[in-house]
Amino acid sequence: MMMNGLPISVYAPETVGCVVVDKEGRCAAATSTGGLMNKMSGRIGDSPIIGCGTYACKECAVSCTGEGEAILRGTLARDVAAVMEYKGLGVQEAVDFVIKERLDDGGKAGMIAVSSKGEVAYGFNANAMFRACAHEDGFMEVGIWE
Repeated sequence: MMMNGLPISVYAPETVGCVVVDKEGRCAAATSTGGLMNKMSGRIGDSPIIGCGTYACKECAVSCTGEGEAILRGTLARDVAAVMEYKGLGVQEAVDFVIKERLDDGGKAGMIAVSSKGEVAYGFNANAMFRACAHEDGFMEVGIWE
């Protein structure tokens, strides 16, 4: 269901994420991953940990991809909502801030987000991030590089 036409999704070789807002401003996020090849036994990635790889609240919805350990350490998805709420930043400014400030250990990650107002944002510090956006009015956008 596409209400307000703002689902956006991200695809990396093993990650698929989606964020959406409906016409009443309710946000939702989902993230799925194929996991890390040759991972340590018992490793749990960022995707199932709410606030790290996936988060949705009254401010926004966020889905992340990249190096799970860096995403976990930075609680990236929740931080986007937090800086929107506490610093008063817009969703793109919040995504940019979190990518720059919370990945200072050299971790590589990317994220997509949508605000409760329908503003779409993305950011990444890797070479590329597959992403797409579609609105109910027919607007569509696909991207890989900046």
